[in-house]
Formats: sequence, C-alpha cells, structure tokens
Amino acid sequence: MTKQFWKGSALLAPVPAALVSCGTVEKPNVLTIGWTGIICTRPPMTYISVRPERYSYNIIRNSGEFVINLTTSAMCREVDFCGVRSGRDIDKLAACGFRAAEAKEVSAPIIEECPVSLECRITEEKPLGSHTMFLAEIVGIDVDERYIDSKGKLNLQQCGLASYAHGEYFALGRKLGDFGFSVRKKKKHKPTKAAKNGS
Repeated sequence: MTKQFWKGSALLAPVPAALVSCGTVEKPNVLTIGWTGIICTRPPMTYISVRPERYSYNIIRNSGEFVINLTTSAMCREVDFCGVRSGRDIDKLAACGFRAAEAKEVSAPIIEECPVSLECRITEEKPLGSHTMFLAEIVGIDVDERYIDSKGKLNLQQCGLASYAHGEYFALGRKLGDFGFSVRKKKKHKPTKAAKNGS
C-alpha cells in the first residue's frame, strides 16, 4: 500500500453535523458545528470549538451555556444554511422553519426538530488559534420519544443522523455491531422440552 504524507490539518472524519443553539427562547441563534465530541464519561463532558468572529461566539461566551442538537439527513440543507449564513443578518431558525423550545437546565433553547439535544454548561474556555474551545458539562439531554422503545432504549439508528467529512455531508449507514460484540460470548440455546423428549 502506497501512502502520501500531507502536512498536519483538520482531517478527522466523520464528525457530527451538529446545530448549536444559544441565546434564549425569546432571542435564539443557531450555528452549525463540526468540531465537537465527547471528552469524558463521568462527569459527561463535551466541547465545541468556535471562531471568535462568529456571531454566536460572544452569545455563548457571555451566557456560559449552549445546546448541541443532533441533526438528521432530512435536515441537511438547513444545517448547511446555518453554517454559511450569519445570525447578524438573518433569523436562521425562522428561515429554516425550526422551532426554539425551552431547555430544562440551561437558558439556551433546544431545537424541537432535532431528535436529540444535549444541554451544556461551560466549565472552561481555551483559546487555541483559529478557534476557541468551550469545554462543557452535559447537564441534561432531551430525546424525541419517537426514538425510545418500550424498554426505554434510545434507538439512534432510526433517526437517520447526518455526519460531516472533509467538506461533505453524509447520512450514517447501516449498523455494523454493538460495543463489545467482538469479544462477547455467543448465547447457547437451551433445548426445548420437545427436543429433550426426542419428539
């Protein structure tokens, strides 16, 4: 296998095509974020990296709160729109037909059309260069009940989540396995009574 060596760049993919909402329900704003992820389990911690020149930057910084809203492939056009247009010039939620709703733990609104919304409170701010990283604790999660089964399990595969990879959007594909499936022992099937009796 032949590989080319390139200089260091932001080529890690796929990443979420997330909508980050900020401000308040009365005066909401939203921007598209790809630079986000989970950084700790206990406490549940995440981050977003935002350019200081973005309209949302000071809203997030001053409030200390934001919401990461997961998006679906059906929302792809709106997600892109929210990444290339500025809240300085246009009400992006209204333009996209999105509804802002009150979160339970933070002042920033959730986006009702998104299947999952992570309510976040900033714990640390790190200027890194082109972006400032906001480290935050996930203080609550809002989940669309359509994706919760009778046993209370969240079935994210039914949401049709969208992802972002090197300047392009993708729909997440088919499920390949569950965490730990490679080492899990196969269940042995117990013989039925009929099998035991030889019938």
